[in-house]
Amino acid sequence: MNEPMPCPYCSCTDPQEIKFTWWGGLLGPKMLHHVKCMQCGKAYNSKTGRSNARAITIYVIVSSIIVIGLLVLLRSSWG
Repeated sequence: MNEPMPCPYCSCTDPQEIKFTWWGGLLGPKMLHHVKCMQCGKAYNSKTGRSNARAITIYVIVSSIIVIGLLVLLRSSWG
């Protein structure tokens, strides 16, 4: 595994991998290489050193569309 980028906020070089989030469960943080700085508490992408805010927003929107689509399909097959 490649070394994670240092924290873009405080330059700490020891981020902690985030295993679970409210927005992405177990899969989202892994896909987005989401880590948290142990010194300042900020979360960021370990490969780029940038914020994951835009990627998280896209992830939540796409996931919601998929879930709603599946629910609509499931409901239409019942009725």
